[in-house]
Amino acid sequence: MARTKKGRAISGWLVVDKPAGITSTAVVNKVKWAFQAQKAGHAGTLDPAATGVLAIALGEATKTVPYITDAVKCYRFRVTFGAATNTDDAEGVVIAQSALRPSDGEIEAALAAFRGQIEQVPPQFSAVKVEGERAYDLAREGEAMDLASRPLWVEKLVITARPDTDHVDLEMVCGKGGYVRSIARDLGDALGCLGHVAWLRREWSGPFSTDDSVTLDDIDRLAKTEEIDALLKPLEIGLADLPELPCTPEGAARLKNGNPGMVMSSQAGYGDEAWASYQGRAVAVGIYKSGELHPSRVFN
Repeated sequence: MARTKKGRAISGWLVVDKPAGITSTAVVNKVKWAFQAQKAGHAGTLDPAATGVLAIALGEATKTVPYITDAVKCYRFRVTFGAATNTDDAEGVVIAQSALRPSDGEIEAALAAFRGQIEQVPPQFSAVKVEGERAYDLAREGEAMDLASRPLWVEKLVITARPDTDHVDLEMVCGKGGYVRSIARDLGDALGCLGHVAWLRREWSGPFSTDDSVTLDDIDRLAKTEEIDALLKPLEIGLADLPELPCTPEGAARLKNGNPGMVMSSQAGYGDEAWASYQGRAVAVGIYKSGELHPSRVFN
């Protein structure tokens, strides 16, 4: 006998302006409770001390999470010069110090090496897995790890302010898997003065921005009421970077059963990933081939 799922079968995206001092998982749990939803997940972790856009998917929208996780993101952050910490941010313990302070020109010159396709070593305190265990768990036990570097595309990295000689404010637009803490650490090393993140804010992630966000106070105020559903954005927003292919009624029926379905027009090339819609609603995501979509994900 199949077990009945608890909660409402509600779907959509909620953009939360995450405050500092709470984990991304805790925010997801609060949203799931407030909407009494069967299923919820987020598209890209923010550290507890970080603030800004945390996109949370409910129900069927969780099937579109990978497309937001892979999307380009924008961060604003402040680097503190003169100290390195074990976490590469202000939450950690200072492990080295320097009296050197860079000039504006030296910072600008150093930033050039952090633009374009770069290699980046994750922080010791990160969610990277090491032989099946999370790096942050091993780091808390005092274990030092030799983490492998990872590729990162940095589209933009510019100075936005220089409050004083000890700090610089930066804005970065980057691809999937970027660690702002590693940028601050490596910039400090490149300048010979050490550095770590003082604060960090995610301004936007793919189609979601802080302009569209709600606060935890909004969620608490409307929790478990009919009005809270008005905060949700349609799941289709999570597919904004893929071509949309309207399909026929017959095609929609076939796709919902997991079979290739006919689409009426195509903005996609042969072999491209796309999504099929019927009457404006997402039916499936899949690969386009010769007038049909071959589904990999189906929306109920």
